[in-house]
Amino acid sequence: MIDEQLLRYSRQIMLPDMDIAGQQKLVDANVLIVGMGGLGCPVGMYLAAAGVGHLILADDDTVEITNLQRQIAHSQADIGSSKVESVAETLKGLNPKVRITAMNQRLEEKDLDNQMSTVDVVVDASDNFTTRFAINRACSKTKTPLVSGAAIRMEGQVTVFDPRDAQSPCYRCLYTEGDDASASCSANGVLAPIVGIIGSVQALETIKVITGIGKPLTGRLLLLDGKTMQWREMKLPRDENCPVCSFSK
Repeated sequence: MIDEQLLRYSRQIMLPDMDIAGQQKLVDANVLIVGMGGLGCPVGMYLAAAGVGHLILADDDTVEITNLQRQIAHSQADIGSSKVESVAETLKGLNPKVRITAMNQRLEEKDLDNQMSTVDVVVDASDNFTTRFAINRACSKTKTPLVSGAAIRMEGQVTVFDPRDAQSPCYRCLYTEGDDASASCSANGVLAPIVGIIGSVQALETIKVITGIGKPLTGRLLLLDGKTMQWREMKLPRDENCPVCSFSK
């Protein structure tokens, strides 16, 4: 790292658990973020600010006025623009040292498989079960850590699936394919700060996975009830009969 980077990241480097070695791991890391909406925006902004060296942004959507209530990387001027290009510009403004790859497309299974060989962590910030299951299959197959988050109404959840850990469950252990596809913000609504909270936790867990700091949420599902501002933690065991991860361990 050059002097400018040492100064920029000095407040992180001061942390005994991080130090220069941990920061260098972030600078060297490649992270794929799928979804540039309510979750993807804070994830991208915090990871860029923290110094993750290469961020790959994937989304095939454009910015609409209804997004601006919660998708904080977009602005009024971005309406009609590609979400990935809008977020890329925001992240470059935050930290020009971070390399950004904008993929204005919905990643299919083959695309995901190809991307896995180039990244250290995948962040699932998508808004539909089809994409979530596809990401999970690709991560399980390639043993790529997956940081998963979801938010709706005034509720949120976040966890880490790490196929490198033989005891780690996967997303398919938690949900069955064919579950309610109508569980979306467009159909149910969401309070803006909820996605910010969950997205921030996803960014934190991503940093922990990359650097090895602390204890990630592997095998633990963190649930937020925004109405009462209460957090609950549930143990998430691996399904021995899971059609996805039971064959990849």
